[in-house]
Amino acid sequence: MKKIIFLLAIVLGAMSIVSCREQDTYADKLERERKAINAFIVKHKINVISEKQFESQGFKTDTTKKQYVQFKSTGVYMQLVEEGIGEKLKNGETATVLCRFDETNVAGDSLQLTNKSLIWNGIVDKMLVTKNSGTFTASFDKASSVMVRAYGSTSVPKGWLVPLPYIKLGRITSATDKLAHVRLLVPSAQGQTLASKNTYACFYDITYQRGV
Repeated sequence: MKKIIFLLAIVLGAMSIVSCREQDTYADKLERERKAINAFIVKHKINVISEKQFESQGFKTDTTKKQYVQFKSTGVYMQLVEEGIGEKLKNGETATVLCRFDETNVAGDSLQLTNKSLIWNGIVDKMLVTKNSGTFTASFDKASSVMVRAYGSTSVPKGWLVPLPYIKLGRITSATDKLAHVRLLVPSAQGQTLASKNTYACFYDITYQRGV
């Protein structure tokens, strides 16, 4: 019952954003989303850096300065908190990747979904990721995914794949090991199905771990 109520809250939250705006054009919705993203950036004192600066810093972001790199091609903003342990995904390789995440609706700046809650009985979102010619594709395992249960699709948000060229995928074997950890500001075009349908951005805090 708690899971049903939780999922209903997600849907109602998204509907509240658009319920009185059904006559808005897509351009209107995009403009509203852009303003919400900008307001979120200002509120959280995010320091946006260019891809050129990101590269000059060795593909790192300074978390003490709240740096986020903006990728112009996708509109995604990323803070690389931890590069992670292990190895980066190789070209031609397919791997199981396990993710723990928090999803915040940017417009309301409120937690919308998380797989860290006890109501999901410890489910870790599992996705199968392939890298071919530098391009990443992925799908969720519907048997082990809160995202699938919430949004009814095995499609991985494109925004979740943006960090993959910059992180290592491994498993913790010692107390000093740290998993790849990123924070993402993801516009609707790169987001999950409901965000894409209703044109709203989401903020994610995600860890990535290589599965077995």
